[in-house]
Amino acid sequence: MSAISTPPLAVVEENLPNARRSRRTTKIRGVRAGVWVYVGLGVVVVSALFPYYWSFLIGSGDASTINNPSMSWLPGGNFIDNALKVINDPAVNFWQALWNSIFSSTVIAASVVLFSTLAGWAFAKLRFPGGKWLLAFVVATMAVPMQLGVVPLYLLFSDLGWTGQIGAIIIPALTSAFGVFWMTQYLSQTVPDELIEAARVDGANMLRTFWTVGVPAARPAAAMLFLFTFVGAWNQFFWPFIVLDRQSPTLPVALSLLQSNYFVDYSVVLAGVLLATIPLLIVFAFTGRQLVSGIMAGAVKG
Repeated sequence: MSAISTPPLAVVEENLPNARRSRRTTKIRGVRAGVWVYVGLGVVVVSALFPYYWSFLIGSGDASTINNPSMSWLPGGNFIDNALKVINDPAVNFWQALWNSIFSSTVIAASVVLFSTLAGWAFAKLRFPGGKWLLAFVVATMAVPMQLGVVPLYLLFSDLGWTGQIGAIIIPALTSAFGVFWMTQYLSQTVPDELIEAARVDGANMLRTFWTVGVPAARPAAAMLFLFTFVGAWNQFFWPFIVLDRQSPTLPVALSLLQSNYFVDYSVVLAGVLLATIPLLIVFAFTGRQLVSGIMAGAVKG
């Protein structure tokens, strides 16, 4: 009978300190790396939150707070009063502006996600003549500044009688070249061709394959695209300022009316700015998990 050879006990005991020392070194290096990472993240978080705190600091004071050289870094007690001034100001029409911003941003973001996902699926997984050239043309349109199309676009909506209506800012933004490029790149790397061939073997047509394979795979990227598009549509000022009137503005345009007087109360203005950021924080809270998963999915290959 052959016995199983085992290493001598002395060899095992001799190697134990080295293994423990290696673990300790790894642990110490990990702690040092973790500390510096958290320090860097803390600096980034403080830098990102400081403008909000400064806005809240001024918005909770009065008209003389911003010009006071001995201003306290503790918030005052006038934020609710300043917010009520913004809400009740007849020139601002706050609730109508808030609804216009929510409605237009939601419709634009949902439309961009829908059309970009469909176009991205076609460019990434369908083979048709001129597909690469068409995608290059779509990407090239991103280099054309919006200001070049303002005059003909305004004349078009003026002839249609749509100036002053919320549809004038929704219709030009229903599609996005960036969204098409974003979804094309994501779907081409995420969905393998073998999965599409397996769905076709099972008898699924292209639309069903898109719904059962493409849509679940595109969900993280679609959430990120929805968030980016919603924020961009929410902060849009140039075109809504031109085509909308004061009776039905979006929220950024309405808040700009607070500065139209000879005397500007910046405590009221910054209180209104903070009110305008609350819907963005709510949208980010709902899409934050998909945002993180989309970033991780794009960072990991294979």
